[in-house]
Order: sequence, then C-alpha cells, then structure tokens
Amino acid sequence: MSKSTGLGLTEQPQTLGDASVWTVIRAEAVELAAREPILQQLLAAQVTDTAGNDEIIARVLAARLSVAQVETGDLFDLIRSTLNDEIMQKVEADLIAVRERDPACTTFLHALLNLKGFHALQTHRIAHALWVSGRPEIASWLANLVSLVFGPDIHPAARIGASIMLDHGSGIVIGETAVIEDEVSILQNVTLGGTGKETGDRHPKIRHGVMIGAGAKILGNIEIGAFSKVAAGSVVLKSVPTHCTVAGVPATLVRVHRADEIPAETMDQNI
Repeated sequence: MSKSTGLGLTEQPQTLGDASVWTVIRAEAVELAAREPILQQLLAAQVTDTAGNDEIIARVLAARLSVAQVETGDLFDLIRSTLNDEIMQKVEADLIAVRERDPACTTFLHALLNLKGFHALQTHRIAHALWVSGRPEIASWLANLVSLVFGPDIHPAARIGASIMLDHGSGIVIGETAVIEDEVSILQNVTLGGTGKETGDRHPKIRHGVMIGAGAKILGNIEIGAFSKVAAGSVVLKSVPTHCTVAGVPATLVRVHRADEIPAETMDQNI
C-alpha cells in the first residue's frame, strides 16, 4: 500500500529491489532493442544514449508533441528546462502506478513510450509549472497541444498529485480549479467540470485513493472523499463521503467500503 505525503508526493512500495525505475527502463530498452532492431535508433535517441533521467522524459514528450509547427529541439529545451526534482519524483510515481494497476502494461518502458494518458499527464506537469511561474500563454499553448495530440483536455492551472493513472486518457476533461490528490485512477471520458458560467473555485476536488470509472461526470465545486469510487457513467452533482461507491444519474450512495480498500489500486469496476 502506498502512503500519501499530501498533494504532490507519495511514498512508494519497494517493488523494484535495488533498481530504480529509470535503471529498469534502460535495461528494458536494451532488451527490446535486441529483440526489435527496427526500434534501436528510437530507443537509443530517447532512452539508452541519454545523459540523465530528465533527458529521457523530455525526449519522449518532445518527440510525441513534435507535430506542432515548432522545432522538436525547441520543445525538448522547454520541457527539460522546466523539469525539476519534484516533477521527476511525480513522473516516477506515475510510472509505478501505471505498471501496478494496468494489467495491459507489462513494463515501465511500455508505459513510458506508448501510453498517451501517461504522456498527457507528464506534459500537464510541465504546463502547470509554466503556469504557476507566470507564463500562462505558453502553458495554455502546451495544454492545447496535449489535447490535440493525446486526447485529455487538462487546464494548466489544475493541481494534480502523484501516483496518478489516466487509463487510456481519451476524452478526459479536467477544469481550471480542479484538484486531484495522490494515488487516483481516472478512466476514459471522465469530466471534472463546472456547472455553468460561474467563476472562481468551481471544479471538483478528488481526494486520495479515489477511482473514477469510464464516462463519469463530476460537476461543480464538490468533493469526492478519500478512498471512494465513482461508478462508470455516473453523474455526480453532490459531494461524496469517504470510503463509499456512488452510481447512477444523478449518483447516489450504493455501497460503503471496508476501511482498508483503496479503489484506485484495486481498479475493481464492479459496483
């Protein structure tokens, strides 16, 4: 079980032995290059021949986002110059979360190279850092590029913790004043939105350990309590207590969980 340190970082379980996530990724890349020669040049450029862990994530994201009318090298420089220790710790926590929760993810390298929900989330971390540092125009441009390339539409001001999985990523919308705490899993086509034209703090607050099922809509400045679950297709208009499942349109309480259940980790889609 992971332990939250508050919005931002999560102490991770020791599942890697003596190796770090990045050491494992480099080893996976070497092994994959030997099996699939067509990927050797890509893996060398983005993983095995890099000078640091921040360079790996910067090269992967810059390559994915290079469809824009901007030089890939300029994108790489922007991303790498924005990465810091706090963001890199969140990147690692997200890699571990995806590897542990997604049965289709067989390696860390697969998550790093192929999962657009992971790519969108890490690019959001760059956009958010630019936003809070007083660069809203480039942050908004990058957020729009994320939406065009990867699918999720995440406002750069949204605050997102660590150990997050955006499963598939397609159709996810996260509004400006939304807050997502640590160890949360969100499936495709989820909306964390407002309820109209109100201004100010108007988006949901998703607390630690929550799982939000596919197609769920959570609207307004409401709270989804820690270790709760929102069933697929639900529309949530009122705050949800801790340790429970809500379902329906509008969503109502259907089950109270055991205190030790962490829906974001178990990924149990049943009500």
